[in-house]
Amino acid sequence: MNGVASEKLEAIRDGLARLRGDPAAAPEASIVVPVNAQTDLQLVLGVVGDIVVYGGPHTFEVLLLVNNFPAEKPPAELESYAKAGMEMRGIPNVWRRGEAVCFSARMAGIRAASSERVISFDADTRIPDSSSLLDWYMERFDDDAAAAYTSVGHYDARPLWSVRARLGAHHAARWFKREVLRIPTTRGSNYAVDRQALLPLYDGHALADDLNVGPALKAAGGHVVYSGARRLRVLTSGRKFHGGWLKLARYLRYRLGYNRRVLGTSKDPDESPGASYHRTPLR
Repeated sequence: MNGVASEKLEAIRDGLARLRGDPAAAPEASIVVPVNAQTDLQLVLGVVGDIVVYGGPHTFEVLLLVNNFPAEKPPAELESYAKAGMEMRGIPNVWRRGEAVCFSARMAGIRAASSERVISFDADTRIPDSSSLLDWYMERFDDDAAAAYTSVGHYDARPLWSVRARLGAHHAARWFKREVLRIPTTRGSNYAVDRQALLPLYDGHALADDLNVGPALKAAGGHVVYSGARRLRVLTSGRKFHGGWLKLARYLRYRLGYNRRVLGTSKDPDESPGASYHRTPLR
């Protein structure tokens, strides 16, 4: 581990202990973050650092599901992060046929969590106000929500008009689905879920991606809650948006097809409209 990562880890060690509370008692909720060992092992310390400044009354465990590494050479962070107070699980190849690989990793982490109340973020997310966000999620759990989520913005996006147009189109499409079509727009970078409500759907092959989670829970009769409050917003990295109007056109075509495929997932992943997309571990 490099010196910068070591300094970050040392800085959040005490925060993790405070967040967890009495280790002999079960945490009130689990925070699960999938981690790609090839790209995210240091990046994830940013979101963990945001989480541990939480100042509310609840207790949480932080569980990292590390994947995508050679079985014969697990990353050293599995041990060093565990010593710092994170719950660590390592699976060299987590992908399941019929699923997006990031979702496979998230579900493996959700299964391993200590609590039925699970909050999930991505390794590249940042949380400006973790106290408000985590308390809001706990309130939604107390209200018997099957799932809850809040708005997601971006950081590190290039200041280009084509990038701004792409982000604008993205947010407009999500608003239309959520407010007009009444389709929950859960995404992996930020949502909370009742595991008892989620796992039967997952085990029944009704889910293939985070995009399915909200709509499937709602269709099953679960209460799905959204808030667009700015203090509850989570930020995800925009570093992959390189700009260009041709790329924007390709992106819009891709997103339309992606939504049609993934939202059409059936109980048999080999027969679902999204099956061809999920036959290889693309992401």
